Amino acid sequence: DAQIAAELMTTDGWTRTGDKLHRSFQFADFVGAFSFMPGAALVAERMNHHPDWSNVYRTVRVDLSTHDVGGISMLDFELARSMNAIAKPLVG
Repeated sequence: DAQIAAELMTTDGWTRTGDKLHRSFQFADFVGAFSFMPGAALVAERMNHHPDWSNVYRTVRVDLSTHDVGGISMLDFELARSMNAIAKPLVG
């Protein structure tokens, strides 16, 4: 718990919801949201670590957890930070 709290301090926009990391990304419009998803999907595939996510108009909601460990791991934080970097130029 202490390590997760410390990692959250350096992972902008993400919160802990039970055994998952959560973030809702807000983009300027649907095109911005949809532009984010392929880049994030490619990173997730390279990491072999796939998010639970949904897209409604300009919002992409993401939950991350590591099923192998039954909760949050460093892999989740790595993917969260990569998603932040992908989203940064696209956020409205």
